[in-house]
Amino acid sequence: MKCHGMMNESMKKHLQSLAVSHGVVFFFGMGIVFAVVFFYLLFTSLWLIPVLYYLWVLIDRDTPERGGRRSDWLRRWTLWRYFKDYFPIKMIKTAELSPDRNYIFGCHPHGIICAGAFSSFGTNANDFSQVFPGIRPHLAILAGLFRFPLIREYMMYSGMVAVSKASLNYLLSKNGKGNAVVIVIGGAAESLNCLPGEERVILRSRKGFVRLALEHGADLVPVYSFGENNTFEQVVFEEGSWGRSLQLKIQKHVGFAPCLLKGRGVFFPNSWGLNPFARPITTVLGKPIRVPHIGKPTSQEVDLYHGLYMDGLKELFDEHKVQCGLAPNQQLHIL
Repeated sequence: MKCHGMMNESMKKHLQSLAVSHGVVFFFGMGIVFAVVFFYLLFTSLWLIPVLYYLWVLIDRDTPERGGRRSDWLRRWTLWRYFKDYFPIKMIKTAELSPDRNYIFGCHPHGIICAGAFSSFGTNANDFSQVFPGIRPHLAILAGLFRFPLIREYMMYSGMVAVSKASLNYLLSKNGKGNAVVIVIGGAAESLNCLPGEERVILRSRKGFVRLALEHGADLVPVYSFGENNTFEQVVFEEGSWGRSLQLKIQKHVGFAPCLLKGRGVFFPNSWGLNPFARPITTVLGKPIRVPHIGKPTSQEVDLYHGLYMDGLKELFDEHKVQCGLAPNQQLHIL
């Protein structure tokens, strides 16, 4: 019986590792792989498949900016439970959210693969729909990712939407109430500086999400994923170095920055690989900041609510840092 239990536990660990490997491959390159395959098929007897698919994409091109095509069935896949349990990832609720309001969740930090945000909002692995009944989370990602074949469908079924202005405006004004637009505020720029033990976020100059909240009267909710930066180790190039310049140039043209990473192997935890390290992540949702509806907010009004948001994020961080494994004197650095 003991041996059988050990085998089951070993199998569970392997399944968790495979689930995360699936997520990493999806994040780092599956879109490019499908694009190459579809391009190759154009020159074979199967040319009609990519032609018909791209005709469909042409017809369906606006869907990523019209709320996507979420599937609760896909969001409940057991695969995502294995993904969550690998780290593991927990979600903590600190306040009620009314389904009569719309929200903008500001997620921090970006990390490398946004594992906390993806698990908590891009899937139902942490039971978001039960914890916050009547609230529909929409994880906003780079609009360019929806140009990749098949991957675009996968992302939309999981509830992801384009992070474009048109997309966010639609969700906050034409999709009823109970929408939670989830934006990883620091973006790709923040991923270049994430290191284990570092708690730094890029926020001071990021005010567009606050203006959007005011334009639609959507409440702001600070979200912090403790442990997100611990899942990979990377080479951080100094400002002004050739490596950092190259990363920034690529980020400017394609929307994300390549990083030199160290992770672990899929089945051998002590080997090098691209799977993240199995280190706990706790995603804490802070208290909503009530935002009035101001059609054309002034810079002063934006600054006021941006300041309230930063205060709310720091309060959330300080209140939960110790229970999430940080030292009492650990500070959140807002850049």
